[in-house]
Amino acid sequence: MNGRKLPIWGGCAIAVAVIGYVVIASWQSARLLNETLRVGAPTAQSSGWPAPETPADIGYQGDPRQAYGYDFDEVDLDGELGSLPAWLIQPEQQDASTPWAVFVHGIGGRRENGYRFLPTLHEAGLPVLMISYRNDSGAPADPSGLYAFGLTEWQDLDTAVRYATSNGAPSVIVVAESMGGGIVGQFLRHSEVADAVSAIILDAPAVDFHAIVTAEMRRMNLPLASLIAQGALWFSALSEPIPLDAAVVTNEVGAFASPLFLSHGSTDSVVPISSSDALVARRAHVTEYLRTTSDHIQSWKEDPVRFDAALAAFLATLSSSGNLPSDEGDEG
Repeated sequence: MNGRKLPIWGGCAIAVAVIGYVVIASWQSARLLNETLRVGAPTAQSSGWPAPETPADIGYQGDPRQAYGYDFDEVDLDGELGSLPAWLIQPEQQDASTPWAVFVHGIGGRRENGYRFLPTLHEAGLPVLMISYRNDSGAPADPSGLYAFGLTEWQDLDTAVRYATSNGAPSVIVVAESMGGGIVGQFLRHSEVADAVSAIILDAPAVDFHAIVTAEMRRMNLPLASLIAQGALWFSALSEPIPLDAAVVTNEVGAFASPLFLSHGSTDSVVPISSSDALVARRAHVTEYLRTTSDHIQSWKEDPVRFDAALAAFLATLSSSGNLPSDEGDEG
C-alpha cells in the first residue's frame, strides 16, 4: 500500500513545487516589468547606444535644420493631456494630393529617431510630422506614470492624425518604430479616424507585448517562460492601472487593408522577429518585408543603401497605385 501512495504524494509535491515556482517567478517578473516601464527608468531605446555618427543614428539630438538643412515649423498639438510639441517638415514643392507622413518613435525615444526615414520621405515629396507624445520630454506625463505600449499613447497619435487631416492632408502614412508599432495598432483598434491612414511603415514593431515579455523570460533562462510571462502580465494588471495583457495588436495590423512596409532584424534583442514573421503571415494585403540580421531598430544601420532603396521603392509603389502623386505627365 505504501508503495502505491509514494508516487502519488511525490507527484503532488512536484506539482506544488511547480505551481509555487510559477507564482513566485511571475510575481517577481511583474515587479521587474513594472519598474522597467516606469517613466524615467532606463530603456533599451533610451540608453546604451554608441555615440551617433550621423543624424540617422539613434541618440542624435538636433532639429531638422541642424540635421539635414530642412526648413520646418514648430507645431503644438492639442492632446488629451495637454500640448504635444511636433516638427512639421514641408517638401520643397507642395502637392495638395500628397498624404502626410506622421512619425511615432518608440519607448523612451525622441522625434529625432525618425531621421533614418526622413530624407527618403522628404525626397518623395511628403510633408512629415514628427510628433512627441505623453511622457516625452516637453510633453505631459500620463497619470499612470507608465509607458503603456499604445494602450494610452494611441490617443496622441489620434490627435496628430486629426491635426494633419484638418490642415490639408488627404490621408496619412504612419511611420513607427518599436513601441510606436503598438501605438499604431491600438490606434487602428480604437480611433474614429483610423480610415485616414493610407499606408503604414514599421521598424521592429512591438505588436505583441506578450511575445516581448516571453522573449525576455527566455533570455533570463527561466523555465516555462511563456507561462511566467502570462503570469507576470496578470500580476502587473493587479498592481498597475494599465492592462498590459491587452497590448497585442497583431490582428489589427495584420488586417490593415492598405499597404504595409515592415523592417526587422533577426538578432533583435528587444522585440523578437518572430512577432513580425507572425504578422506577415496574417497579411492578405500589400506587404513589403525587409528582413535583416540587425539588432533592435538597426536595420537601417546594417545597410543604409539597401534600406533607403527598399523604402523608396515602397513609396514609388504607393505613387503608382494612386496613393502618392506621380511626376509622370507633369508639365513645366
